[in-house]
Formats: sequence, C-alpha cells, structure tokens
Amino acid sequence: MKLNTLRPRRLRRTEAIRSMVRENSLELNDFVYPIFVVPGTNVKEEIPSMPGQYHLSVDNAVKVAEEIYKMGIPAVEVFGLPEYKDDIGSSAWDMKSPVQRAIRAIKEAVPDLVIVGDVCLCQYTKSGHCGVLKGHEVDNDPTLELIAKVALSQAECGADIVAPSDMMDGRVAKIRETLDANDLSNVSIMSYAVKYASGYYGPFRDAADSAPQFGDRRGYQMDPANSREAMKEVDLDMAEGADIIMVKPALAYLDIVRQVRNHINRPVATYNVSGEYAMVKAAAAKGWIDEKRIVMESLLCMKRAGADIIISYHAPDVAKWMKEEAGK
Repeated sequence: MKLNTLRPRRLRRTEAIRSMVRENSLELNDFVYPIFVVPGTNVKEEIPSMPGQYHLSVDNAVKVAEEIYKMGIPAVEVFGLPEYKDDIGSSAWDMKSPVQRAIRAIKEAVPDLVIVGDVCLCQYTKSGHCGVLKGHEVDNDPTLELIAKVALSQAECGADIVAPSDMMDGRVAKIRETLDANDLSNVSIMSYAVKYASGYYGPFRDAADSAPQFGDRRGYQMDPANSREAMKEVDLDMAEGADIIMVKPALAYLDIVRQVRNHINRPVATYNVSGEYAMVKAAAAKGWIDEKRIVMESLLCMKRAGADIIISYHAPDVAKWMKEEAGK
C-alpha cells in the first residue's frame, strides 16, 4: 500500500518548524492580573487557599502594580475587602475604601498600567449577596442604582475599565448612562456577561470574604447546563454598551468562549478563576504535575478557544517563564 504523501509530522520535526506554523500563541499583553486590597498599612498576607496570592494594603498593592508593569503585564484588576459591611454594601462606593484608594494610588504611581475595577457588592454586604435583598432574593432594579455608584466611584478614582460582575439585568445600561452623565464616556465596560454559578469560585470567596450567608447565587448567575442562554446574555450586554464581553470561569466553559467568539466582533475576555488556579498549585505542590507545562497549556487553550484577554493569577509566573525562555 502506498503511504499518503501528505505527512503532518514533517511540520513537527523541530521547534523552529513548529514555531513557524503555530496557529496560536500567548503574549504578555493578553493578561490581566487580579489583586486583593485590604485595610491597613504594610499588609502582605498569603491567602491560604491560593498559594502565591496575597491580601495587600494599598501601599503594597502599589508595589505589586509597579512590579507587574515592569514584567510587561499591561493590566491589573482590583478587588477589595472593606473596613465595614452593611445591608446595601455602601463601602463599595466609599472613596476612603481600599479599592478606591488603591486605584488612585496605582494610577498615580504607574499611569500607563491599565486598571480594571471589579464592580460588585458581595464583598461589601452583610448578606454576602450581590445586591439589595427583598426577603431572601436580590432585588434587581434597586441594586442597579448601587452598582452604578460603585462603577462611578472607581472611574472617578482613575479606573480605565469597570467590570460589573453582579449579573443583574440591565446593569451595563445603567453604568453606561451614569458614566456618560458624569463626563466619563471614555471609561470602558468589561461585562461579566456570561458568569456561571460555579463551584470553581471557592478560593476566591475565601480571598474576598464574599461567601453568601444563606442560599447561593444560582438565582442570578447562569446555570452551568445552559449555552444558548449565554448568547442571550451577550446580546443584551452588547446592546446596552459593553465594550468587552467576559466568560467566567474559563477551563470548564471553553465551548462557551468559542461560541461567544464566533457570535461577536468585540473583544472576548475569560477569567482563569481561583479554583482552576488552586487545583494546579495543589497538584504541583505534591509533585504530581509539571506546573509550568500545565499552566501554559491551559492558558493557550483559552486563546485557542477565542479569548483575547485572560484574567489570571498565573500572570506573573508566565512573565517569568517567558523571560527565561527568551534568555535561552
């Protein structure tokens, strides 16, 4: 039998050949690095469920932002723990809260670093839910007013992008209206348009002290069984003015990333979430996996699925590994 004359292995023989025909690649400018700011001064405390990630006071958050920028990572996303919590999460738009102070300080210290502000209420409410309660349910429309206050406060402090993660209906339109009315039309909105009610968020809730005090978030975050519904969420947020569309989590939802990429012509982001990060770190600590290889493969598959932007706790390690490879 005559062998097929087209042999794909010819283009896999050497690294030089493989690199010439490679279809997708990771670049540092793909990444956003999340940081967690807390009250106090000179605070740098490792988050137990997320090895290598820290609670940072504003002064140390600025130092980390400076390091991130020097590494070539173009953006940080700022999350925070407040000094106080109440029923409506008012510390989320308090200009003296750690997030607002950190955004101002980072923008002053590293003006060219892109700052993304996480816009939600779960860290700031006593209930741990993402809005105002009516009984045991989040009341959608009154919550929109508060979400818009959070976005406005962050934008006024210097955030380049605000990223609503609450999954309330109509939040993008309300935020866009509020920003435009306050002469902040240049601030972009990266919408957590497709945010699933996922078990992969566990370590983040430890990091942000945001676990619900009762029930869960399935009444407003998406059902993991649904994909057609994701396109409905995307269409709504696009129509309301979202500049960037996010899918969260990443690895278990790469099919959704691809569907969104095929569906829209705006940038697509995905969030390589805390549970994905923690599992890799735990297995690597046991010596069960090659951490670098697993991380790079996982992040590359997000690009292959269609993500333009990857929010990842691995970003500093990726920068280090890329520098090492470039130096060989």
